[in-house]
Amino acid sequence: MRTTPETVAELIARQWGDHRPGLKSEDTVLSRHRTAQEAAARAALLVDLLPPGAEPHLGVLLDNTPEFPFWLGAAALAGAAVAGINPTRRGPELARDILHTDCRVLVTERAHLPLLRGLDLPGVRILVTGTEEYEALLAPYAAAKPGEATVAPPGPGSRLLLYFTSGSTGAPKAAICTQGRLAAAGDSLARQFAVTPQDVHYICMPLFHGNAVIADWLPALVAGAPVALRRRFSATAFLDDVRAFGATYFTYVGRAVQYLLATEPRPDDREHTLRLGFGTEAGAVDAARFAERFGVRLVEGYGATEGGASVVRTPDTPPGALGRAGAGDDLAVIDPGTGAECPPAVLDDRGRLANGDEAIGELVNRGRSLFEGYWRNPDAEAARTRDGWYWTGDLFFRDPAGFLYFAGRTDDRLRVDSENLAAAVIENILARWSDAAAVAVYAVPDEVAGDQVMAALALREGAVFDPEAFATFLAAQPDLGTKMSPRYVRIVGAMPTTATNKVHRVGLRKAGFRAAPDPVWWSPPGADGYRPLDPQALAELLAAYEAQGRAELLDR
Repeated sequence: MRTTPETVAELIARQWGDHRPGLKSEDTVLSRHRTAQEAAARAALLVDLLPPGAEPHLGVLLDNTPEFPFWLGAAALAGAAVAGINPTRRGPELARDILHTDCRVLVTERAHLPLLRGLDLPGVRILVTGTEEYEALLAPYAAAKPGEATVAPPGPGSRLLLYFTSGSTGAPKAAICTQGRLAAAGDSLARQFAVTPQDVHYICMPLFHGNAVIADWLPALVAGAPVALRRRFSATAFLDDVRAFGATYFTYVGRAVQYLLATEPRPDDREHTLRLGFGTEAGAVDAARFAERFGVRLVEGYGATEGGASVVRTPDTPPGALGRAGAGDDLAVIDPGTGAECPPAVLDDRGRLANGDEAIGELVNRGRSLFEGYWRNPDAEAARTRDGWYWTGDLFFRDPAGFLYFAGRTDDRLRVDSENLAAAVIENILARWSDAAAVAVYAVPDEVAGDQVMAALALREGAVFDPEAFATFLAAQPDLGTKMSPRYVRIVGAMPTTATNKVHRVGLRKAGFRAAPDPVWWSPPGADGYRPLDPQALAELLAAYEAQGRAELLDR
């Protein structure tokens, strides 16, 4: 019987002497023993490279190559911490991430060296994988074994990850994740999904993000299952990879599932080894489409990298819900304005929300929290834990039986004609439209007061936006409230996303309805249907904002 691990270092050390497959990447297959060996060598090198008295932190600026899990394992063995560095960051922002987390060593690859050119990174030693210099540095440590070299003996409270949250405003916050919490999370998921050594976990989400490490790499490590790496996510290569690796499990975030559904259907879409996908933000409509097309069940979960709250799916969880509060959590849906608990949701016989204005609030953990803080950011910590509660920053509603439903981020809330709306609820409705490959809903300022609803639509291949058909579709949706119908519709060639496949809402909001060269359609007040927002209509609309003194809000 598998024992519950106390640290990730213990999980790495367990691989020693185990010659079953441990890591697959392109044409390479390494044993579990070999991956532990590579981690031990890098741990020994790291201990020698870190200056005395320095924080034991290293930055990893890599795609999903074998070097990334090697260095994760090395940090665990050495009692050090990895800061996953996002390669979509640029210039001073990228330097800020590296220096803010006190990285004294930065591991990267040739492909990312141009990102570092010209950056001022005092005291940071840069290692470039795949070079002769790098191999020469590692060579003296080839015989190292797990546990031989440590900065400090690793324990459950040892920092292992400093993972940046993907906040939409301000500098990203580095969430602290300890070895004990991460080992427990990996063990919990391995048990929940009955992972065995015969499984293969396909890692196509970026390893600099918590999803790939916590929900994919760690459960495999716990159960003795190999992982298969994809350098970067590719929707068109997904099924070929799954077949080549014999993958049985994958994780996803953001719009990855929509990208997979947007690929051209093939007769062999169900000929593969996948049994499960686990992630967030797929939505009930796309999850059903995915299961129908690929024969694979998607399980939506909720649990941020910060660890402050978790929602656990049980067998009786209704469609659309994520589950109930995890063991020990006291989760409530709170109205941030009043601090009062929101009333239960009223759902019709099809599970559709009828009282979103009063039922949707912020998910708060009033009980014990696993949140371990943000690195050198006491103001962000205080905001997250105000009044002794953990505030998730996410909108939810709860049904009378206590099941929780995700409704978006708190900054995705809209206020239309004094009614509060959640973007995710509207997105789930618009996702039913057969011509939509991807949907994003966000607020644009109303010319008089409050907000108006704007939707960005990426269309399925070969589809052309038909404004009459779209208006007819909206009119047929019984749960689309009178304030939810989009005033503006932007047609995008591809949905703009972040490096973690989440919609890049900041860019969408900033452009608003001034989104040329993308076509924008609008439904003027009192008019039926949609018409193009042509230059003349745009000029008249901007004049209305100017007359109401709200023009500056368009550049917020």
